[in-house]
Amino acid sequence: MTQTTTAPLAADPAQLSPPGLGRRLRGAMHSSPAYMTGILILLLLFFTFMRPNTFASAFNMRNIFLDASTLLVLSIGMTYVMIAGGFDLSIGSVLVFAGVAAAKTMEAMGTDTIFTVLVGLVVALIGGVAWGLFNGWCISRLRVSALITTLGSMGAALGISYLLTDGNDVRTVPTTLIAIGTGSLMGIPWLVLISAVFTVVGMVWLHMTRYGRHTYLVGSNAEAARRAGINVNNHLLSLYMLSGFLAGVAAMLSLGRFSTTTLEGHGTDPLEAITAVVLGGTSLSGGRGTIIGTVIGVFIPAVLANGFIIMGVAPFWQMVVIGFVVIAAVYVDQLKRQSRERG
Repeated sequence: MTQTTTAPLAADPAQLSPPGLGRRLRGAMHSSPAYMTGILILLLLFFTFMRPNTFASAFNMRNIFLDASTLLVLSIGMTYVMIAGGFDLSIGSVLVFAGVAAAKTMEAMGTDTIFTVLVGLVVALIGGVAWGLFNGWCISRLRVSALITTLGSMGAALGISYLLTDGNDVRTVPTTLIAIGTGSLMGIPWLVLISAVFTVVGMVWLHMTRYGRHTYLVGSNAEAARRAGINVNNHLLSLYMLSGFLAGVAAMLSLGRFSTTTLEGHGTDPLEAITAVVLGGTSLSGGRGTIIGTVIGVFIPAVLANGFIIMGVAPFWQMVVIGFVVIAAVYVDQLKRQSRERG
């Protein structure tokens, strides 16, 4: 018998679009960052309606962005670490240590120039990276858990900071640095611009480079990452060094804004950063997360705190609200993970 073949039908133009695009769009609309964006918009609308002449003013929006800038830089590093399946409780103390080291160095130089600030910046970055190297080495080489390691370095970094200053804040911050911390460019504060630059760089590096892909793979399945040729230990080491580096950057931002080392002002920074990252949709089990989600997660508490102050509500209510929201976000993350495992 003679077999006849049928010519393939011409492809439907509608089928030439990237495969799975509609599914990806639907997934994005139902993701945690999308839900949290909706919550953030509702909060903005609510406080604007309640206090239209105060909350929605340009001056108040500027304050919200300033309040979020330092925490945002810390949270970028936390996002990388948590996507890889870890976390860093030491960033607040490392920020303080880096700030003290920088302030002491600039004070010893006895000058007030941009060179003095640059030297202070280098010292702050070295201090932050050194603590990150210590954390990463203990976790990746000595196999000490991230919880114990960063909890120990949190106390050690803060204790050394107190020893260096005799428990007193360093207030001899150069006016050149203060001018940067309180100044602006075309009406936009320098601190906001600097944090925006680090956010964009962090976003590109995470989502568009091999390093970012390796970070996701390490968090999803460390053994699979090893079989794929990734040096997991070195990657973890670099992630904690990155977290320390950004804590050093945040230290200089804090020095510039407050003109002092604020020894007592950063005890809750690690929890606030973890809260922001979790609210932004980063999974506690690793393997998932976005920088844009972290940005949303940073601004939700900032807007809440600002709105409560303007309305005369006790700021402690912010802790109550955020606490329940975090529990809900973690619960939703667990449900999604269970659904994926069943699928």
